[in-house]
Amino acid sequence: VQLQASGGGLVQAGGSLRLSCAASGSISSINAMAWYRQAPGKQREFVAVVTSGGLTNYADSVKGRFTISRDNAKNTVHLQMNSLKPEDAAVYYCGANVRVRGTSGHYWGQGTLVTVSS
Repeated sequence: VQLQASGGGLVQAGGSLRLSCAASGSISSINAMAWYRQAPGKQREFVAVVTSGGLTNYADSVKGRFTISRDNAKNTVHLQMNSLKPEDAAVYYCGANVRVRGTSGHYWGQGTLVTVSS
C-alpha cells in the first residue's frame, strides 16, 4: 500500500491550499483517513480525520478553516485549507487505516510541505 500526498506549496497568510492524498495497492477497504502535520522542532500533531462513512473531526486549531473530504471510489482524501496562518506551516502527512487481504494496518504518506508567509 502506498499513500501519495500532493498539493503543498508556498502561500501568503490568508490564502488557501488544497492537499490531496491517494492510496494505491492491494486495498480491500479503507477505514479512517487523516491528516497530520509536523512543524520544525515540534511533534507530529493531528489535524483532521474522516471515516469511511464521512464522519469528520478536527483539531481545534483548524476548525472552521480546514475541511477534510474523501472520495471512496478513488481511495483519496483531500484537505481544503483556507485562511492559512503562519502557524499552519508544516509538513503535512496523510495517514490511513487500510485493510489488505484480511489484515488491517496503518500507513503513512511521504508528506507535503506547506509554507505560509506573513
